[in-house]
Amino acid sequence: MPGFFGKVNFWRCSADTRDMRFHCARVLRSTVSALLATAGLVVFAVPATAQGFGIGARVAWVHPDTDVDVDAIRYFGGQIRLVGRRAGLEVAMDRHSESFEALNQKVSETPLQVSLLLRMSGGKVAPYLLGGPGWYRRKVEALNGPADLTVSTTEFGWHAGIGLEMLPSKHLGIHGDYRYTFLDFGKKGDNGPPIIGGLLPGHRGSMWTLGATVYF
Repeated sequence: MPGFFGKVNFWRCSADTRDMRFHCARVLRSTVSALLATAGLVVFAVPATAQGFGIGARVAWVHPDTDVDVDAIRYFGGQIRLVGRRAGLEVAMDRHSESFEALNQKVSETPLQVSLLLRMSGGKVAPYLLGGPGWYRRKVEALNGPADLTVSTTEFGWHAGIGLEMLPSKHLGIHGDYRYTFLDFGKKGDNGPPIIGGLLPGHRGSMWTLGATVYF
């Protein structure tokens, strides 16, 4: 099951080799940078969030990064949103689990994404831009066997996309968005028309989400 990770080489911080320590330091630097960026997003978004705090549920269809054509993988999850007229903040978590009897494995993936929302209008139908950091956790465990065979890995990556939220009432929002995951700003994208594709960063995977939020 490729899921979010596709062809990813995971970094695990339990080894003592020099290369693994280098990878661990790189992961830690990325995580610290993301936490600082997230704090900046909160500082920026909170003054504009007086209009609504909401909790909701969503479904995500993830297209993994593979060389073969595979179906999208469905995840279920939820989100918390702090939304103002022009800006907001979303924290979302999804989960997908699948068992492989032939391999004696159960694979669970739990992505956590933090997104800054920039609304392009303040009406009841509001398109928005989104972007932020994400942490993607995968756990592989044996269906039958000792618990010490369980392996957990986490990878960090940036995401960005565009969406639309409809507000049929003051306390209900329905949204859908499309986002690229694992952005690579050192590599230009190769999707879309030549002009647009040349401006976009590279990425590994993408996802559609559809959800509803109840605002208080």
